[in-house]
Amino acid sequence: MQVLIFSWEYPPRKIGQLAEYIDSLSKELVKNGINTNIITYHDFLTGTFEEKSGLKIVRISNPVRSHISFLTWILTLNQEIERAAANIIYQQKKKIELINVYDWHFIPAALTLKNAFEIPILYSIESLEDYRSQKSSQPYNMAIKSIERLGCYESDRISVKSEAIKEAIMNSYDVSEKKIEVFGLDLSSNFKGIKNLLNTIKRRKK
Repeated sequence: MQVLIFSWEYPPRKIGQLAEYIDSLSKELVKNGINTNIITYHDFLTGTFEEKSGLKIVRISNPVRSHISFLTWILTLNQEIERAAANIIYQQKKKIELINVYDWHFIPAALTLKNAFEIPILYSIESLEDYRSQKSSQPYNMAIKSIERLGCYESDRISVKSEAIKEAIMNSYDVSEKKIEVFGLDLSSNFKGIKNLLNTIKRRKK
């Protein structure tokens, strides 16, 4: 089993709790025999490849330095995510079975790769723009919401950590309840959820 994880934060770059969570989850996946690759952002460690205890980590940065907004920065960074991910997919002889993308930031890259290589997408949502910003009706915020909506529509499964986020996604983006998995806050339940999804994908391929 092989999985590719996209996260815009990962140690040593920590914005919130997601970095430590991804680190713990990926180590648990590797410990249980799942070939795990992480692609993440780092401004000055770009281009570095690290392998520790079977976990493979690639860090990239944005080659375009000047931006008018965080949104344009993210969208140009997605091109580098696609390039790094395609390299991994070819190195793994197209055996990557799942792309797990966290929040909206790298959804454009994930969906491009899904269509190019027919790799299922697990979209893990930590929060929604409607709840992060009080200006969610402004053009900037609407653009982010359109990426969230696209991720919800195009992903194969969605994972969340609470029933509240699940309800918010269903209400905001008209997503079927059957598409959303509540993995919970416990790390072991998140690991089991990803492993079960990988097993489901494997059975479908047979």
